[in-house]
Amino acid sequence: MDSHSQVGEGAIWDERAGVLWWLDIPAGLLHRFDPASGENTSQEFGEPVGCLALRETGGMVLACKSGFWLYDWDSGRREPLSDPEAHLPENRFNDGTTDARGRFWAGTMKDGGEPEPMGRFYRLDTDFNVTPWKDGIYTTNGQAFSPDGTIMYYSDSNAAVRTVWAADYDLDTGTPHGERVFFDTRSVKGRPDGGTVDADGCYWMAGVSGGQVYRITPDGKLDMTIDVPVERPSKPMFGGPDLKTLYLTSIGAGADLAAQPQAGGLFAITGTGAQGVPQWRFGG
Repeated sequence: MDSHSQVGEGAIWDERAGVLWWLDIPAGLLHRFDPASGENTSQEFGEPVGCLALRETGGMVLACKSGFWLYDWDSGRREPLSDPEAHLPENRFNDGTTDARGRFWAGTMKDGGEPEPMGRFYRLDTDFNVTPWKDGIYTTNGQAFSPDGTIMYYSDSNAAVRTVWAADYDLDTGTPHGERVFFDTRSVKGRPDGGTVDADGCYWMAGVSGGQVYRITPDGKLDMTIDVPVERPSKPMFGGPDLKTLYLTSIGAGADLAAQPQAGGLFAITGTGAQGVPQWRFGG
């Protein structure tokens, strides 16, 4: 779909409604794509929105420029929860995901200007309490969990770092530990952007600035490389009735549209032989 998004991101499959939710971060746009009809509808939130999670009780939670919000698509109702970086006006939230116990994880980054390691990861618990975790990150990205929820993946997209890490995850406390390098993207063309996992426990990574998507086995080995028609793919997410379609957002801002006219578009990749897993919902 030729949406020409500035920064297409945040794709998440809604198995209950059979639709894909996704974002254009700087435009503050929330999108709802229905593959059955091909219709994409949009709502403007009014500020940059980095990522979202669907709520178990309906609606969604957003991680935005001004912190965490509850939002209802149908009514437009919105409720602010917490702004953990109100003291850092240059920052905004970027990527995120939900753990197996319904906690929402999201990370921040400096928004524009010269990159600095000002980003940090946060955990939003189901009682809406916010806990900071790891700081000193340039571009928080790539958050995903293994199918059993016991390994957390995360990355830093910055060109000087471009690394994906894995950490053991305590489901009872929501605490990562034993962090280690999972995949160093200097071995491939693209830097790490958004990620997701499949039913075999493999990690799928959008290779931003490399025009590729990668499948990495649980032991950190490159298993598959898919070339895509845009230089900056940004977030993969399995969807469709059988979770076998790999949806992919991309970045259009600053792209040479003569060379890559679909930059900023939403893509659907089939025939990978992989199947995704249902996305956990925020329990708050």
